[in-house]
Amino acid sequence: METYSTLSEAINDLMQKGYTHNFNINEECVECSEKDLQLKPDEFEIDEVHRFQEMSDIDNESILFAISSTHHNVKGLLVNAYSIYSNPSSSALIAKLSTK
Repeated sequence: METYSTLSEAINDLMQKGYTHNFNINEECVECSEKDLQLKPDEFEIDEVHRFQEMSDIDNESILFAISSTHHNVKGLLVNAYSIYSNPSSSALIAKLSTK
Protein backbone atom coordinates (compact mmCIF):
# COMPACT_ATOMS: atom_id res chain seq x y z
CA MET A 1 0.00 0.00 0.00
CA GLU A 2 1.34 3.41 -0.94
CA THR A 3 1.95 6.24 1.48
CA TYR A 4 0.56 9.63 0.49
CA SER A 5 1.47 13.09 1.77
CA THR A 6 -1.91 14.68 1.12
CA LEU A 7 -5.52 13.67 0.73
CA SER A 8 -5.68 15.09 -2.80
CA GLU A 9 -2.58 13.11 -3.83
CA ALA A 10 -4.20 9.90 -2.55
CA ILE A 11 -7.51 10.62 -4.28
CA ASN A 12 -5.82 11.36 -7.61
CA ASP A 13 -3.71 8.20 -7.48
CA LEU A 14 -6.56 5.92 -6.41
CA MET A 15 -8.81 7.36 -9.12
CA GLN A 16 -6.15 6.39 -11.67
CA LYS A 17 -6.30 2.87 -10.18
CA GLY A 18 -10.03 2.64 -10.93
CA TYR A 19 -11.63 4.00 -7.76
CA THR A 20 -13.75 6.43 -9.74
CA HIS A 21 -17.05 6.59 -7.85
CA ASN A 22 -17.86 8.67 -4.77
CA PHE A 23 -19.33 7.01 -1.70
CA ASN A 24 -21.06 8.65 1.26
CA ILE A 25 -21.97 7.20 4.63
CA ASN A 26 -25.61 6.57 5.36
CA GLU A 27 -26.81 5.19 8.70
CA GLU A 28 -26.94 1.57 7.53
CA CYS A 29 -24.77 1.55 4.39
CA VAL A 30 -22.41 3.38 2.09
CA GLU A 31 -24.11 4.87 -0.91
CA CYS A 32 -23.07 5.88 -4.38
CA SER A 33 -25.55 8.42 -5.74
CA GLU A 34 -23.90 8.30 -9.20
CA LYS A 35 -25.06 4.69 -9.59
CA ASP A 36 -28.11 4.97 -7.30
CA LEU A 37 -26.54 2.20 -5.22
CA GLN A 38 -26.55 1.42 -1.51
CA LEU A 39 -24.06 -1.13 -0.18
CA LYS A 40 -24.59 -2.84 3.15
CA PRO A 41 -21.46 -3.83 5.14
CA ASP A 42 -21.43 -7.38 3.76
CA GLU A 43 -21.62 -6.14 0.14
CA PHE A 44 -18.30 -4.29 -0.06
CA GLU A 45 -14.63 -4.60 0.83
CA ILE A 46 -12.25 -1.96 2.11
CA ASP A 47 -9.15 -2.25 -0.01
CA GLU A 48 -7.13 0.61 1.47
CA VAL A 49 -7.38 3.11 4.32
CA HIS A 50 -5.41 6.35 4.57
CA ARG A 51 -5.53 8.90 7.40
CA PHE A 52 -4.57 12.55 7.05
CA GLN A 53 -4.11 15.41 9.47
CA GLU A 54 -3.65 19.01 8.43
CA MET A 55 -0.60 20.55 10.03
CA SER A 56 -2.31 23.94 10.28
CA ASP A 57 -5.27 22.48 12.18
CA ILE A 58 -4.56 19.40 14.30
CA ASP A 59 -8.30 18.95 14.94
CA ASN A 60 -8.94 18.59 11.20
CA GLU A 61 -8.40 14.91 10.48
CA SER A 62 -9.83 12.93 7.61
CA ILE A 63 -9.85 9.31 6.58
CA LEU A 64 -9.99 7.97 3.03
CA PHE A 65 -11.40 4.52 2.25
CA ALA A 66 -10.85 2.78 -1.10
CA ILE A 67 -13.95 0.58 -1.43
CA SER A 68 -14.85 -2.13 -3.92
CA SER A 69 -17.81 -4.39 -4.50
CA THR A 70 -17.35 -7.29 -6.88
CA HIS A 71 -21.06 -8.12 -6.63
CA HIS A 72 -22.03 -4.65 -7.89
CA ASN A 73 -18.91 -4.17 -10.05
CA VAL A 74 -18.04 -0.79 -8.53
CA LYS A 75 -14.94 0.79 -7.03
CA GLY A 76 -14.86 4.17 -5.33
CA LEU A 77 -13.69 6.41 -2.54
CA LEU A 78 -15.22 7.51 0.72
CA VAL A 79 -13.78 10.49 2.61
CA ASN A 80 -14.93 11.07 6.16
CA ALA A 81 -13.94 13.10 9.17
CA TYR A 82 -11.82 11.12 11.60
CA SER A 83 -12.87 12.68 14.87
CA ILE A 84 -15.92 13.75 16.82
CA TYR A 85 -17.25 15.20 13.56
CA SER A 86 -17.58 11.83 11.85
CA ASN A 87 -20.96 10.63 10.64
CA PRO A 88 -23.23 8.58 12.90
CA SER A 89 -23.67 5.06 11.57
CA SER A 90 -24.97 1.65 12.48
CA SER A 91 -22.74 -0.58 14.58
CA ALA A 92 -22.32 -3.00 11.64
CA LEU A 93 -21.13 -0.22 9.35
CA ILE A 94 -18.79 1.20 12.01
CA ALA A 95 -17.35 -2.26 12.58
CA LYS A 96 -16.77 -2.72 8.84
CA LEU A 97 -15.08 0.67 8.48
CA SER A 98 -12.94 0.05 11.58
CA THR A 99 -11.49 -3.28 10.46
CA LYS A 100 -8.50 -1.86 8.58
